Amino acid sequence: MASTGTARALDCGEFVCEKESMTELNNHPIMVTFRDAVSGDGFLAGITLSGRALIRKEDDGKWWMYGVRPAALAESGTTVDEAFSHFHNRYLETLFDIAQEKPSFEDFRQEVERFFYEADANEEDERLWEESLKAIRTGKISPPEEFAALERKSPDTNPSQVTIERLNEEGKRFKPSDNVKPSYSIPSAAMAA
Repeated sequence: MASTGTARALDCGEFVCEKESMTELNNHPIMVTFRDAVSGDGFLAGITLSGRALIRKEDDGKWWMYGVRPAALAESGTTVDEAFSHFHNRYLETLFDIAQEKPSFEDFRQEVERFFYEADANEEDERLWEESLKAIRTGKISPPEEFAALERKSPDTNPSQVTIERLNEEGKRFKPSDNVKPSYSIPSAAMAA
């Protein structure tokens, strides 16, 4: 949610004008990208995820990352990078657990898709993500210093999705360009054209 600060007077030539209240964002919308390989009972699966998360600094002084898509994840760290790393590790553990439980690739694929698309109980995190994105798009806020170096991407051109493919099929060719480093970015202020 956003909190409002005080208005400041600005010198506008011969007039004194008021700048709109500065808005401080508490819930920071993050877009995550993961590409991981998971082996199951007789199969090797490649999972590519373009997801959504909220990150905020809580009262305990830690940065907490809450999954929006997938929603069933939350992890913390003393820095944003550490919270992201712990979040990715928790996501991998979940994939490994699903692979352990499912007897076939098709069962695994269906469960990963269910996990990814299942919303949180009251869809609160999805709502907060959308509200935070709208606040960023007003252009009246800027990300905190911890996010200054992050890549900016448009969520309009980077949809939230998951792809699960079987990698151990005959004739499947692998290339170094198939590797994708886990990453996170913040939404850009501009909407896609």
